[in-house]
Amino acid sequence: MIEITDLAKHFGAQVVLDGVTLSVKEGETMALLGPSGTGKSVLLKTIIGLIRPDRGRVVVDDLDVATLSRKALSRLRGTIGYVFQNGALFDSMNVFENVRLGLTDPDQFKDLDFARSRVADCLALVNLPAETTGKMPSELSGGMRKRVGIARAIAGRPKYVLYDEPTSGLDPVNADIIDALVKRLDTELGVTSIMVTHDVRGAFRTADRVALLTQGRIAAIGTPDDFLASEDPAVRAFLQRDFELSSTSSGGVDR
Repeated sequence: MIEITDLAKHFGAQVVLDGVTLSVKEGETMALLGPSGTGKSVLLKTIIGLIRPDRGRVVVDDLDVATLSRKALSRLRGTIGYVFQNGALFDSMNVFENVRLGLTDPDQFKDLDFARSRVADCLALVNLPAETTGKMPSELSGGMRKRVGIARAIAGRPKYVLYDEPTSGLDPVNADIIDALVKRLDTELGVTSIMVTHDVRGAFRTADRVALLTQGRIAAIGTPDDFLASEDPAVRAFLQRDFELSSTSSGGVDR
């Protein structure tokens, strides 16, 4: 579904991506882990064509993203929901208007009755009450704003959802709520997802597979159990922040 091959991107003298190769299977949730500043968000933006790579290819639905015309890229983006790191809600719009922006079909967007029904459905999917529609972003908690951002991302019934740090800035309780929501939506909607996160525990709860991006490359990829059992020094050093790794077994973990 999503094939990334030898992807490279630099900004001036700073090399951000340096030969990333990654395949995301249909229907799976892939968590992309890595230290801050390693290019995780740049990789997401390259997938939807907001950033053009210096080398390599991103193929989505057999389409090479970098070679698409503006019209073809717009059609492809209509199949992708994007959850921005800080929600990215428009402060001057209420919740209904913000979620309505996720309707990628112009006719559906213009049909007010359809829009109201679809927005209500999406808010229900993210566990927000109907009366939320009239609220302004300033009236919402951080966790609620995150959920409104997710509702907007799924409003157009996308095939793919890309999450950029969906739990950043949240307390542990709200982070757990968002993680559970992402997992439930991926199952119920049957979408293919990539979730950029620094939250290892959340990634392990949510993802089918995990990839570790360090120094511009994918250092390791596998299931959460593969990571926990790994003897790779890069993997163990990264996990050390969130788990107390047992020194007496190959990958034993005390949580």
